[in-house]
Amino acid sequence: MSELDALQRGGTLSRESLLARLAGPRPMLSGYVALDDQLQPNGFDLSLAEVSRFASAGAIGRVNADRSLPEMIALPFDDTGWLNLAPGAYQILFNETVDLPDDVMALGRPRSSLCRCGVTLGTAVWDAGYHGRSTALLLVENPVGFRVQRDARLMQLVFFSLTAATARGYNGAYQHENLTPDVGDQSRRA
Repeated sequence: MSELDALQRGGTLSRESLLARLAGPRPMLSGYVALDDQLQPNGFDLSLAEVSRFASAGAIGRVNADRSLPEMIALPFDDTGWLNLAPGAYQILFNETVDLPDDVMALGRPRSSLCRCGVTLGTAVWDAGYHGRSTALLLVENPVGFRVQRDARLMQLVFFSLTAATARGYNGAYQHENLTPDVGDQSRRA
């Protein structure tokens, strides 16, 4: 394969490419709420499982041994599945399990409706080879707060095919994060 052919191989995965990868022997996503609603032309909407507030400080040092994550306290949804959030920073956990092969990476972006409510997300890179249920930073900037319902679609994950599979996929501290025997590898509702 020429270098030009390899460069042309990489790109954003389309809805049809994502659908094929969801139906394959190793689905890139599972645990989703409603496939037809969440599958987008250029990505997949991740939905809200849990919201937590920060209860202590965190620290990031020069080496991983100097990293300490803050204590989190999960906030309860009301009887109808809603949660009222005051302005501030929160950590959210998504319903979906992401399982990326070594030739795909992803970037997360807030859905435009979230931004129109005065709320945004802080996210990072989903490296090729990552497997887990991710978290993100939810920032409520609206001075009068924000109301959100469990399973609401908050972030679009956009997938990129690499020009070649990486020789060494993600193997960091967050590999297999938030996976338990009852949550993980199958869609809970399709």
